Amino acid sequence: MRLILLALCLLVAGSARAADAEVWARLDALHASRADAAAVKELEAELKKALTATPDDFELVWRQARLLQWQADGAGNEKLKKVLGRQTWDVSEKAIKLAPARVEGHYYAATGIGAYSQAVGVMKALGEGLEGKFNERVDTAIKIDPTFNWSAPLLVKGRYFYELPWPKRDLKKSAEYYEKAIKKHPEMLRAHYFLAETLLKDDKAKEARDAIQKVKQGSVAYDPPEGQRIQEWAKKVEADIEEELK
Repeated sequence: MRLILLALCLLVAGSARAADAEVWARLDALHASRADAAAVKELEAELKKALTATPDDFELVWRQARLLQWQADGAGNEKLKKVLGRQTWDVSEKAIKLAPARVEGHYYAATGIGAYSQAVGVMKALGEGLEGKFNERVDTAIKIDPTFNWSAPLLVKGRYFYELPWPKRDLKKSAEYYEKAIKKHPEMLRAHYFLAETLLKDDKAKEARDAIQKVKQGSVAYDPPEGQRIQEWAKKVEADIEEELK
């Protein structure tokens, strides 16, 4: 009888894991199509439904943070970016509590704090004591897995040194983090885009032009919505570089 009960428990557990895997795969497929508004709407609905059933499922929680981060990153105004950045941060903190040894919660928490800080202004964010919170989370993400999401934790840290006001800004360190990411994932267009901005600010317009050309000519196959967003953003940076080179 005990063996039968054990077998039934294992069968139920195995079925649950299979069902969970199907849900996660569905969410990932929708996320891959997030440039389409209809896909985002469906993704939001699927996440809401799944989280209502199992609100403490780490795999669902970090995927919710991932979507919020994407929306915060592309927010059209500072008010919306502030709200979405805060939501990303809050959801990510829950992910950290659920699985502190996993990289996702720490990484998305850092991006949420970053988006929020950009929206309210870096000086105000520093005044609110967010620098330490940001660094704690991004440094933990780098320690756990610096290559996560095409070395995105390294990009976030590099952007930190770019965004800081003088005298804390360190463009050399900023570029070093991007170059580490590029060495590991040369296909990641955001790394080249961020590097171009850093080089331009560091009065290295010719090098910045080389970096932005890699964005223009690069393939978006690794993540089409992300790559297309960056190539669109690169147009203004390229114009700024050419203006500097006149």
